[in-house]
Amino acid sequence: MPHWGERVLAAGGAPVTTPRDAARDAARDELVKADYHRNDPSLQERVVDWITDRIDEALGALAGEGTTGTTGLVLFLVVAVLVGAALWWRLGAPRRAARSTLDVFGTVGPRTADQHRADAARHAAAGQWTEAVREQMRALVRGLEERTLLDTRPGRTADEAAAEAGRTLPEHAAALTAAARTFDDIAYGDRTADQASYQLLHDLDRTLERTRPVLVPAAGGAA
Repeated sequence: MPHWGERVLAAGGAPVTTPRDAARDAARDELVKADYHRNDPSLQERVVDWITDRIDEALGALAGEGTTGTTGLVLFLVVAVLVGAALWWRLGAPRRAARSTLDVFGTVGPRTADQHRADAARHAAAGQWTEAVREQMRALVRGLEERTLLDTRPGRTADEAAAEAGRTLPEHAAALTAAARTFDDIAYGDRTADQASYQLLHDLDRTLERTRPVLVPAAGGAA
């Protein structure tokens, strides 16, 4: 079989030369067509295969196959860290979802919005930002309940309050969602509270007090 760039004989006996560069480019263009890659593994499958291969190598090394026990242990630990990081990345959202199922008021008894605001301001003055954020979010939700923009319902989460209030205060829906996420991450997660996070909730609370709601029509009826 002739190689690319070699002389071959045409049907009439005349020599024909196939340019090497042109042949290589034509072969590359042909091989990149989608038909040749329909059954290629996805990126996720390739990552899983790579991790599996590393685990197999680490286990083999621990068994003394081709390397020392110390090297095998190091490989195993590296793989364990990679697997742990992958699991953390994959399961981070469910963990936050679990936190966001907690009642925004917790075990706090019935209090008015102004009482929550006063407590938030007192905590803020003392630099107790986590407590200030908790009380300020509670003030915000209680204020919406007092204005009947939210029904008074025990067990409501910050996310639920934000979603419900966002329907009657649509121009502030995004800010309400951001406030609920800030509250969840600080009150039930591992985010450190600071003055900026408190100020975010404080300013939103004051803005909502001055905002008129949008009437939401009942199902099948007019507003």
